[in-house]
Amino acid sequence: MTGPARRDQPLTVHHLNQLLLVCSLVLLVAVAAVRISSRSGLPSLLVYLGIGVAMGQDGLGDIQFNNAAMTQVIGYAALVVILAEGGLGTKWKEIKPALPAATSLALVGVAVSVGVTAAGAHYLIGLEWRQSLIIGAVVSSTDAAAVFSVLRRIPLPAHLTGTLEAESGFNDAPVVILVVSFSMAGPVEHWYVLVGEIALELAIGAAIGLAVGWLGAFGLRHVALPASGLYPIAVMAIAVTAYAAGALAHGSGFLAVYLASMVLGNARLPHWPATRGFAEGVGWIAQIGMFVLLGLLVTPHGMGDDIVPALIIGLVLTIVARPVSVVVALLPFRVPWPEQALLSWAGLRGAVPIILATIPMVNQVEGSRRIFNIVFVLVVVYTLVQGPTLPWLARKLRLGEGPEAADLGIESAPLERLRGHLLSVAIPEGSKMHGVEISELRLPAGAAVTLVVREGTSFVPLPSTVLRRGDELLVVATDPVRDAAERRLRAVGLGGKLAGWLGTPNGGASR
Repeated sequence: MTGPARRDQPLTVHHLNQLLLVCSLVLLVAVAAVRISSRSGLPSLLVYLGIGVAMGQDGLGDIQFNNAAMTQVIGYAALVVILAEGGLGTKWKEIKPALPAATSLALVGVAVSVGVTAAGAHYLIGLEWRQSLIIGAVVSSTDAAAVFSVLRRIPLPAHLTGTLEAESGFNDAPVVILVVSFSMAGPVEHWYVLVGEIALELAIGAAIGLAVGWLGAFGLRHVALPASGLYPIAVMAIAVTAYAAGALAHGSGFLAVYLASMVLGNARLPHWPATRGFAEGVGWIAQIGMFVLLGLLVTPHGMGDDIVPALIIGLVLTIVARPVSVVVALLPFRVPWPEQALLSWAGLRGAVPIILATIPMVNQVEGSRRIFNIVFVLVVVYTLVQGPTLPWLARKLRLGEGPEAADLGIESAPLERLRGHLLSVAIPEGSKMHGVEISELRLPAGAAVTLVVREGTSFVPLPSTVLRRGDELLVVATDPVRDAAERRLRAVGLGGKLAGWLGTPNGGASR
């Protein structure tokens, strides 16, 4: 890579200043691009890839970068952060019913997709079987970043969103094993050996992820840290620990970090909104850096001969392999045809296939540069097609939902010496707490609303004070009733003043 400093020159403060300037400008452009992509429906990952290409050797920046090994390492690190952020935002009550279907899609679906796509690449394009199998495995993994960013803007039924999110978190492990196996020198191992290896790695990763997540949540709930800013750092450190422990134990580190983060995200940790905000910000930085780096690795002038093969393989994947894999994997679950159609079209690809395409490059597999180019073109074209059309398809299939009662944002600050908690409650748009009087909250004894902030003005409420959307409440609760008070606040936010009396669960979200 050529840039501010050459390899034969020591890095100086001046070079560091230049690098910081470039990085800050890239981040600012990327942040502005998010606004543009949200208005136009254009997936932001394409914008980030475009920034990388523009900075590369065929662009304005003329940066020469061809280090596939570095890209792979940084891509893995970014994927860990993205999976952690996605797991922290996954609600257990939504994903629990979808686990069997998501697991089947991540295992049976991947196997079917790899076989169908590889057959298409071999017979239609004329690639060797090893190259065809590598491409089939690489593009059979749905991308967590793409799924998390696109689906959370679409009002789909909870079980569909949960299925797609869980699938994207689960299917990285078997795909990585397949790509590494197909990229190794010598004959490919027997299929039953690969199946056993995949099952073992998934089991190890799941066990370590759940254990690390539970231990981390237990520790954070029982140890009061001296500063609120330490909680987000601790949560992300626990998630990364799960990945490292899983990988070192020869398990699936990706599955471990996703499950550990999901456990942490559903554990009602102190200062949760601050933690979610921190994780979301780190996740955005990881996405931006990963996509820009992948764009730098591309050499557009050498991709002309690979465009048509990429379009053909992508067509096989999108029109044949993904639908067939969904039908076969979901056969035992009797999923309605409209939902299967949406799941087939929502198999979004993104950075993960491009990162996996660097594995054969690092292993110096014959034709690995062509494999990378084909995967890159395929991801760009079909992300451009699938992402913006997914909301339209959901409406046509009548699978979109209307706005639901919004969950409350509750932040807990432990008051260790006073054996109490100060809960900060934000009432969002759509919350059924709007119009409820303070006395109608029916908080447990030992909890009380002490302050209301409305339109920038704070006041001490009366029992007859009516709450409104946009209000922020400060609730003081003693340690024994802290959990009960939070459950009651969430129940009223989702079910209104009669929550718990007319069939509405007197609980609410898990965090």
